[in-house]
Amino acid sequence: MKNLIAAVVVLLIILGFSSLFVVKEGERAIVVQFGKVERDADSGEARVFGPGLHFKLPFIEQVRRLDARIKTLDGDPDRFVTSEKKDLIVDTYVKWRINDFATYYLSTNGGNQLQAEALLTRRINSGLRSEFGNRTITDIVSGERDELMRDALISGAESARELGIEVLDVRVMQINLPNEVSQSIYQRMRAERRAVATEHRSQGREQAEIIRADVDARVTVMLADARRQARDLRGQGDADAAKIYADSYNQDPEFFAFIRSMEAYKKSFDGNNDVLVLQPNSDFFRFLRDMQGQASN
Repeated sequence: MKNLIAAVVVLLIILGFSSLFVVKEGERAIVVQFGKVERDADSGEARVFGPGLHFKLPFIEQVRRLDARIKTLDGDPDRFVTSEKKDLIVDTYVKWRINDFATYYLSTNGGNQLQAEALLTRRINSGLRSEFGNRTITDIVSGERDELMRDALISGAESARELGIEVLDVRVMQINLPNEVSQSIYQRMRAERRAVATEHRSQGREQAEIIRADVDARVTVMLADARRQARDLRGQGDADAAKIYADSYNQDPEFFAFIRSMEAYKKSFDGNNDVLVLQPNSDFFRFLRDMQGQASN
Protein backbone atom coordinates (compact mmCIF):
# COMPACT_ATOMS: atom_id res chain seq x y z
CA MET A 1 0.00 0.00 0.00
CA LYS A 2 2.80 2.38 0.87
CA ASN A 3 4.51 1.68 -2.45
CA LEU A 4 1.31 2.47 -4.31
CA ILE A 5 0.92 5.77 -2.49
CA ALA A 6 4.55 6.66 -3.20
CA ALA A 7 4.11 5.83 -6.87
CA VAL A 8 0.98 7.98 -7.04
CA VAL A 9 2.80 10.89 -5.36
CA VAL A 10 5.72 10.60 -7.79
CA LEU A 11 3.30 10.42 -10.69
CA LEU A 12 1.50 13.53 -9.47
CA ILE A 13 4.81 15.37 -9.09
CA ILE A 14 5.83 14.41 -12.62
CA LEU A 15 2.45 15.45 -13.96
CA GLY A 16 2.73 18.75 -12.08
CA PHE A 17 6.14 19.55 -13.46
CA SER A 18 5.09 18.42 -16.94
CA SER A 19 2.14 20.79 -16.88
CA LEU A 20 4.27 23.83 -16.01
CA PHE A 21 6.54 25.76 -18.35
CA VAL A 22 8.46 29.02 -18.05
CA VAL A 23 8.85 31.65 -20.76
CA LYS A 24 11.92 33.87 -20.37
CA GLU A 25 12.10 37.60 -20.97
CA GLY A 26 12.60 38.28 -24.66
CA GLU A 27 10.79 35.08 -25.65
CA ARG A 28 7.27 34.13 -26.60
CA ALA A 29 5.82 30.61 -26.59
CA ILE A 30 3.14 28.75 -28.48
CA VAL A 31 1.63 25.37 -27.67
CA VAL A 32 1.44 22.63 -30.30
CA GLN A 33 -1.02 19.77 -29.92
CA PHE A 34 -0.83 16.85 -32.36
CA GLY A 35 1.15 19.01 -34.82
CA LYS A 36 -1.32 21.89 -34.72
CA VAL A 37 -0.84 25.26 -33.07
CA GLU A 38 -3.27 25.77 -30.23
CA ARG A 39 -5.67 28.63 -30.94
CA ASP A 40 -8.16 30.61 -28.93
CA ALA A 41 -11.65 29.14 -29.19
CA ASP A 42 -13.35 32.52 -29.55
CA SER A 43 -11.04 34.57 -31.83
CA GLY A 44 -9.31 31.74 -33.63
CA GLU A 45 -5.95 33.45 -33.07
CA ALA A 46 -2.96 31.42 -31.92
CA ARG A 47 -2.36 31.50 -28.19
CA VAL A 48 0.93 33.29 -27.51
CA PHE A 49 2.38 33.04 -24.00
CA GLY A 50 4.46 35.94 -22.69
CA PRO A 51 7.24 35.86 -20.09
CA GLY A 52 6.29 34.03 -16.88
CA LEU A 53 4.98 30.71 -15.57
CA HIS A 54 2.23 28.95 -17.55
CA PHE A 55 0.27 25.68 -17.59
CA LYS A 56 -0.29 23.10 -20.31
CA LEU A 57 -1.63 19.59 -20.68
CA PRO A 58 1.21 17.22 -19.86
CA PHE A 59 2.44 14.87 -22.56
CA ILE A 60 -0.23 16.09 -24.99
CA GLU A 61 0.74 19.72 -25.56
CA GLN A 62 4.28 20.69 -26.52
CA VAL A 63 5.78 24.13 -25.96
CA ARG A 64 7.71 25.92 -28.72
CA ARG A 65 9.67 28.94 -27.54
CA LEU A 66 10.49 31.66 -30.10
CA ASP A 67 12.82 34.65 -29.87
CA ALA A 68 10.69 37.82 -29.81
CA ARG A 69 13.59 40.29 -29.83
CA ILE A 70 14.60 42.50 -32.75
CA LYS A 71 17.20 40.71 -34.86
CA THR A 72 19.64 41.89 -37.51
CA LEU A 73 20.02 40.13 -40.83
CA ASP A 74 23.43 41.08 -42.23
CA GLY A 75 24.18 38.86 -45.20
CA ASP A 76 26.92 38.89 -47.80
CA PRO A 77 26.96 41.66 -50.44
CA ASP A 78 24.91 40.78 -53.50
CA ARG A 79 24.95 41.88 -57.13
CA PHE A 80 22.15 44.12 -58.46
CA VAL A 81 21.50 45.54 -61.92
CA THR A 82 20.45 49.15 -62.53
CA SER A 83 18.09 50.44 -65.20
CA GLU A 84 21.07 51.13 -67.47
CA LYS A 85 22.19 47.49 -67.17
CA LYS A 86 25.11 48.28 -64.89
CA ASP A 87 26.10 45.87 -62.14
CA LEU A 88 26.47 47.02 -58.54
CA ILE A 89 27.71 45.15 -55.48
CA VAL A 90 25.38 46.19 -52.65
CA ASP A 91 25.82 45.46 -48.95
CA THR A 92 22.60 45.71 -46.90
CA TYR A 93 21.23 44.80 -43.52
CA VAL A 94 17.66 44.25 -42.27
CA LYS A 95 16.11 44.74 -38.84
CA TRP A 96 13.25 42.30 -38.21
CA ARG A 97 11.24 40.51 -35.55
CA ILE A 98 8.50 37.90 -35.32
CA ASN A 99 5.04 39.41 -35.64
CA ASP A 100 2.80 36.39 -36.09
CA PHE A 101 4.30 33.53 -34.05
CA ALA A 102 2.01 30.82 -35.38
CA THR A 103 2.59 31.77 -39.02
CA TYR A 104 6.33 32.07 -38.38
CA TYR A 105 6.40 28.62 -36.76
CA LEU A 106 4.56 26.97 -39.60
CA SER A 107 6.36 28.73 -42.47
CA THR A 108 9.88 28.21 -41.13
CA ASN A 109 9.75 24.49 -40.37
CA GLY A 110 9.12 24.78 -36.66
CA GLY A 111 10.70 28.21 -36.04
CA ASN A 112 14.09 27.55 -37.68
CA GLN A 113 15.77 30.97 -37.64
CA LEU A 114 18.30 30.07 -40.38
CA GLN A 115 15.50 29.10 -42.71
CA ALA A 116 13.57 32.23 -41.75
CA GLU A 117 16.58 34.43 -42.58
CA ALA A 118 17.10 32.63 -45.90
CA LEU A 119 13.45 33.18 -46.88
CA LEU A 120 13.53 36.80 -45.69
CA THR A 121 16.77 37.45 -47.62
CA ARG A 122 15.17 36.25 -50.86
CA ARG A 123 12.16 38.50 -50.35
CA ILE A 124 14.20 41.57 -49.41
CA ASN A 125 16.62 41.06 -52.32
CA SER A 126 13.68 40.68 -54.69
CA GLY A 127 12.36 44.08 -53.58
CA LEU A 128 15.81 45.64 -53.81
CA ARG A 129 16.33 44.28 -57.33
CA SER A 130 13.10 45.90 -58.38
CA GLU A 131 14.11 49.25 -56.84
CA PHE A 132 17.63 49.17 -58.29
CA GLY A 133 16.25 48.14 -61.67
CA ASN A 134 14.13 51.29 -61.81
CA ARG A 135 17.06 53.67 -61.13
CA THR A 136 20.34 54.66 -62.70
CA ILE A 137 23.69 54.69 -60.92
CA THR A 138 23.57 58.48 -60.78
CA ASP A 139 20.13 58.42 -59.17
CA ILE A 140 21.22 55.86 -56.59
CA VAL A 141 24.48 57.57 -55.65
CA SER A 142 23.48 61.22 -55.91
CA GLY A 143 20.44 61.41 -53.69
CA GLU A 144 17.78 58.74 -54.07
CA ARG A 145 19.25 56.22 -51.63
CA ASP A 146 16.82 57.18 -48.86
CA GLU A 147 13.88 56.82 -51.23
CA LEU A 148 15.24 53.48 -52.44
CA MET A 149 15.54 52.14 -48.87
CA ARG A 150 12.06 53.38 -48.01
CA ASP A 151 10.51 51.66 -51.03
CA ALA A 152 12.51 48.50 -50.33
CA LEU A 153 11.24 48.55 -46.72
CA ILE A 154 7.64 48.82 -47.89
CA SER A 155 8.07 46.03 -50.43
CA GLY A 156 9.95 43.79 -47.99
CA ALA A 157 7.42 44.36 -45.22
CA GLU A 158 4.56 43.31 -47.46
CA SER A 159 6.24 40.10 -48.63
CA ALA A 160 7.53 39.22 -45.14
CA ARG A 161 4.02 39.12 -43.68
CA GLU A 162 3.59 35.72 -45.29
CA LEU A 163 6.35 34.48 -42.97
CA GLY A 164 4.89 36.08 -39.86
CA ILE A 165 7.79 38.54 -39.81
CA GLU A 166 7.71 42.30 -39.35
CA VAL A 167 10.46 44.14 -41.22
CA LEU A 168 11.44 47.22 -39.21
CA ASP A 169 14.22 48.68 -41.35
CA VAL A 170 16.16 48.05 -44.55
CA ARG A 171 19.49 49.84 -44.91
CA VAL A 172 21.97 50.05 -47.77
CA MET A 173 25.38 50.25 -46.10
CA GLN A 174 27.69 50.28 -49.10
CA ILE A 175 27.46 50.36 -52.88
CA ASN A 176 30.45 49.29 -54.94
CA LEU A 177 31.11 48.53 -58.55
CA PRO A 178 32.40 45.11 -59.61
CA ASN A 179 36.17 44.97 -59.94
CA GLU A 180 36.14 44.69 -63.72
CA VAL A 181 33.77 47.65 -64.01
CA SER A 182 35.73 49.67 -61.46
CA GLN A 183 38.95 49.26 -63.41
CA SER A 184 37.36 50.43 -66.67
CA ILE A 185 35.74 53.39 -64.92
CA TYR A 186 38.99 54.34 -63.21
CA GLN A 187 40.81 54.18 -66.53
CA ARG A 188 38.15 56.33 -68.15
CA MET A 189 38.33 58.79 -65.26
CA ARG A 190 42.11 58.94 -65.58
CA ALA A 191 41.80 59.59 -69.33
CA GLU A 192 39.24 62.32 -68.70
CA ARG A 193 41.43 63.91 -66.01
CA ARG A 194 44.44 63.77 -68.33
CA ALA A 195 42.39 65.44 -71.08
CA VAL A 196 41.27 68.14 -68.65
CA ALA A 197 44.84 68.60 -67.40
CA THR A 198 46.13 68.86 -70.98
CA GLU A 199 43.45 71.42 -71.77
CA HIS A 200 44.33 73.42 -68.66
CA ARG A 201 48.03 73.31 -69.53
CA SER A 202 47.38 74.49 -73.09
CA GLN A 203 45.17 77.28 -71.78
CA GLY A 204 47.89 78.15 -69.27
CA ARG A 205 50.52 78.27 -71.99
CA GLU A 206 48.21 80.44 -74.10
CA GLN A 207 47.65 82.81 -71.21
CA ALA A 208 51.38 82.82 -70.47
CA GLU A 209 52.14 83.79 -74.07
CA ILE A 210 49.53 86.54 -73.91
CA ILE A 211 50.94 87.86 -70.64
CA ARG A 212 54.52 87.56 -71.90
CA ALA A 213 53.66 89.41 -75.12
CA ASP A 214 51.85 92.11 -73.16
CA VAL A 215 54.81 92.48 -70.79
CA ASP A 216 57.28 92.56 -73.69
CA ALA A 217 55.20 95.25 -75.40
CA ARG A 218 55.07 97.27 -72.20
CA VAL A 219 58.82 96.84 -71.68
CA THR A 220 59.47 97.95 -75.27
CA VAL A 221 57.27 101.01 -74.79
CA MET A 222 58.91 101.78 -71.45
CA LEU A 223 62.43 101.43 -72.91
CA ALA A 224 61.53 103.61 -75.88
CA ASP A 225 60.02 106.19 -73.57
CA ALA A 226 63.12 106.02 -71.33
CA ARG A 227 65.44 106.48 -74.31
CA ARG A 228 63.35 109.41 -75.50
CA GLN A 229 63.47 110.98 -72.06
CA ALA A 230 67.25 110.30 -71.89
CA ARG A 231 67.78 111.98 -75.26
CA ASP A 232 65.64 114.89 -74.15
CA LEU A 233 67.58 115.20 -70.90
CA ARG A 234 70.91 114.79 -72.68
CA GLY A 235 69.95 117.44 -75.24
CA GLN A 236 68.74 119.72 -72.49
CA GLY A 237 72.00 119.12 -70.62
CA ASP A 238 74.07 119.82 -73.70
CA ALA A 239 72.07 122.98 -74.29
CA ASP A 240 72.55 124.05 -70.67
CA ALA A 241 76.28 123.24 -70.88
CA ALA A 242 76.61 125.20 -74.12
CA LYS A 243 74.77 128.12 -72.53
CA ILE A 244 77.05 127.96 -69.47
CA TYR A 245 80.08 127.88 -71.73
CA ALA A 246 78.75 130.78 -73.74
CA ASP A 247 77.98 132.81 -70.63
CA SER A 248 81.41 132.03 -69.21
CA TYR A 249 83.06 133.01 -72.45
CA ASN A 250 81.21 136.27 -72.60
CA GLN A 251 82.20 137.08 -69.00
CA ASP A 252 85.95 136.53 -69.54
CA PRO A 253 86.93 135.43 -73.03
CA GLU A 254 90.65 135.40 -72.32
CA PHE A 255 90.34 133.23 -69.20
CA PHE A 256 87.98 130.90 -70.99
CA ALA A 257 90.41 130.58 -73.89
CA PHE A 258 93.21 129.86 -71.42
CA ILE A 259 91.24 127.08 -69.67
CA ARG A 260 90.26 125.55 -72.96
CA SER A 261 93.89 125.56 -74.10
CA MET A 262 95.05 123.91 -70.88
CA GLU A 263 92.49 121.18 -71.31
CA ALA A 264 93.58 120.72 -74.92
CA TYR A 265 97.25 120.43 -73.81
CA LYS A 266 96.30 117.85 -71.19
CA LYS A 267 94.33 115.72 -73.61
CA SER A 268 96.96 116.03 -76.34
CA PHE A 269 99.84 114.88 -74.14
CA ASP A 270 97.91 112.35 -72.07
CA GLY A 271 99.39 109.28 -73.80
CA ASN A 272 103.05 108.19 -73.83
CA ASN A 273 103.21 107.89 -77.58
CA ASP A 274 101.47 111.11 -78.52
CA VAL A 275 103.15 112.93 -81.39
CA LEU A 276 102.17 116.35 -82.74
CA VAL A 277 103.63 117.75 -85.91
CA LEU A 278 103.10 121.52 -85.69
CA GLN A 279 104.95 124.70 -86.42
CA PRO A 280 106.62 126.14 -83.31
CA ASN A 281 104.85 129.42 -83.90
CA SER A 282 101.48 127.64 -84.24
CA ASP A 283 98.54 129.33 -82.54
CA PHE A 284 98.03 126.06 -80.56
CA PHE A 285 101.08 126.92 -78.41
CA ARG A 286 100.40 130.56 -77.95
CA PHE A 287 99.80 130.23 -74.15
CA LEU A 288 103.09 128.36 -73.85
CA ARG A 289 104.96 131.20 -75.53
CA ASP A 290 103.12 134.02 -73.81
CA MET A 291 100.96 133.88 -70.67
CA GLN A 292 98.74 136.53 -72.18
CA GLY A 293 98.23 134.35 -75.24
CA GLN A 294 99.38 137.00 -77.63
CA ALA A 295 100.03 135.69 -81.10
CA SER A 296 103.55 136.21 -82.40
CA ASN A 297 104.09 138.34 -85.46
